[in-house]
Amino acid sequence: MEQTLSIIKPDAVKKGVIGKIADRFESNGLRIAAMKKIQLDTKTAGAFYAIHAERPFFGELVEFMTSGPVVVMVLEGENAMSKNRDLMGATNPKEAAAGTIRADFAESIDANAVHGSDSLENAANEIQFFFSKEEVI
Repeated sequence: MEQTLSIIKPDAVKKGVIGKIADRFESNGLRIAAMKKIQLDTKTAGAFYAIHAERPFFGELVEFMTSGPVVVMVLEGENAMSKNRDLMGATNPKEAAAGTIRADFAESIDANAVHGSDSLENAANEIQFFFSKEEVI
């Protein structure tokens, strides 16, 4: 079974839509193999988004991701990574298709409710970043 990482970002956690977002995954054939609510610190968020360290938005991204708790999940299922990306919708919620997570719950291109792995290689790395093997069941 394919696995991918999903993060419910601080804006969506603050809105109280964790259950609604998790239901979208489960209702569309993805199993939640691991899930935890955590508060990222600057060091951890910076390490997770290190690929963007040279980009002008890096500081704002780290600040946003540490502004409140997040929910990290391992989603599992057939074509989990692409299915998750379809469910999330376009990065900019104004361009996201109706019925996608970002169209329904995101506020802006920055506060866009969710993160999802963009490749199987990144999914494996991102899962290992947040979860030990014993936590993914």
